[in-house]
Amino acid sequence: MSKSFRFNLRQATLAIALPATLALTGCSEQETASAAMDAAPAEIGRYNEGRNFYGVISIPPGAETLYLSGAGAQPKADGSWGTMEEQAIDIFNTYKATLESMGWSLEDVVQVRVFAVAGEDGMLDFAGFNTGYQKFFGSDINPMKPVRSFVQVAALVREGWLAEVEIRAARVPE
Repeated sequence: MSKSFRFNLRQATLAIALPATLALTGCSEQETASAAMDAAPAEIGRYNEGRNFYGVISIPPGAETLYLSGAGAQPKADGSWGTMEEQAIDIFNTYKATLESMGWSLEDVVQVRVFAVAGEDGMLDFAGFNTGYQKFFGSDINPMKPVRSFVQVAALVREGWLAEVEIRAARVPE
């Protein structure tokens, strides 16, 4: 069955069923739509779980969202930047503090986007990033995992950064 045929069949079924339902229940279209929204599960859906992230996360209507700009690690006291793992830990500690100051938490994070560069040895330390990341997501402290992208780039804005991370958070109001 073709996609357009299924879609047209679905439209036709709704066109017949909705007025019949309204007539039988005595409800207006607005009341019926409102009842359907109230009955819908008001939770964030997480699907296709992988080791470090989910493949799909669906955000329901009415959820609050928060977008945080890209951030990198802060230099250490001696001026060095640290390893990829150390930078990942620093970045997520900074996000953790920012989120908590706004009444959110790392459990609310639904997307992590990582831009990374190779270190001085010319190698991208993906394993080091994951080791730092796993201290914050998919752990006993925070079992939630976001969807994630990890992209190697030629350079980042700040010399010394091995990674720049953006996050998005969402939560369903209580």
